[in-house]
Amino acid sequence: MNAVRAMERTPPAGTPASETRASQVVALFREHNAALVGFLRARLNSLADAQEVAQEVYLKLLTLGPDTAIDSPRAFLFRSAANLAVDRLRMRNVRAAAPVDPDHDDWHVTPIPEQHASAVEQWRGLREALDELPPKTSRAFVMHVIDGRDFASIARDMNLSERMVRYHVGNALAHCREHRDRAETPR
Repeated sequence: MNAVRAMERTPPAGTPASETRASQVVALFREHNAALVGFLRARLNSLADAQEVAQEVYLKLLTLGPDTAIDSPRAFLFRSAANLAVDRLRMRNVRAAAPVDPDHDDWHVTPIPEQHASAVEQWRGLREALDELPPKTSRAFVMHVIDGRDFASIARDMNLSERMVRYHVGNALAHCREHRDRAETPR
């Protein structure tokens, strides 16, 4: 790989290579992390996965040998991230295609306390997000997503056009995603 050659050609005298590499990775993190996570989020469609893959990339940079140098750190960062994102997507596809073990298919019958707590927390987050919305938007969302009704019947009940119902449901979905992402983002 051409990018791997000269990350920093001449470290200051007396500085151990590991400290130099660590300070370079910290500088890369500060300068490019927001863009890197955004790039990965677009590819993986998940903020949590994007943050995890970004962390793997920084770890990979830290574990490179002391004699390994990089010409273009930003390019190396994004190329490594793209490669790891492809690996993550492949892993998702393999897991999705894997047959379910019929002997252990009853996990949903008796809820695990952690699953129950997580579901309650997610439900609470959804309720909070819906409470922040205007009543029409919240009602249209509940009728479509939770009750499973089509846009035409919601439009008739709410005396709105189907287009307005779609608008309200779309706004509610975007707001719920934003609310979830805010809850996932560490402070």
